[in-house]
Amino acid sequence: MEIRVGNGYDVHALAPGLRLRLGGVDIESPVGCVAHSDGDVAIHALCDALLGALALGDIGGHFPDTSDEFKGIDSRILLGRTMSLIREAGYGVGNADITIALQRPKLASYIPSMRETLAGIMEVPVTSVSVKATTTEKLGFVGRQEGCAVYATVLLFGNQSRRSEFFEK
Repeated sequence: MEIRVGNGYDVHALAPGLRLRLGGVDIESPVGCVAHSDGDVAIHALCDALLGALALGDIGGHFPDTSDEFKGIDSRILLGRTMSLIREAGYGVGNADITIALQRPKLASYIPSMRETLAGIMEVPVTSVSVKATTTEKLGFVGRQEGCAVYATVLLFGNQSRRSEFFEK
């Protein structure tokens, strides 16, 4: 068995009147993420971590923000497509750890739903998905409530024989 670790990071600006969706869950908020897709910065960082673990590029390469196909798309679909690539390569998710930096609103009550949603899409137990929220103590663009930043780390494990077939393509 082979293991791989991936790290992802994404940022979106916040603006009034837009929907805020994080980790596949709609959050009650007067501001939302500015984006070509639905702006789920948590799923975007997670996709980058998954793709990065296997050196498959990044979310922008697979789902470009210049394509009409992805305009307004639900990021849960993007995560599902990313997981298809991971499984095709012969890998599974050991665990995912996500940290959301957002000054407001507070996210604690939404975290269980985020974990369940992400675990369902990745087809892993909810105990394999960690979501944490933090503020930046009013420092920087997050602290000024101009944007949201998310960090994601994943551990993937793979079957050596399927891995060889995928990477020889």
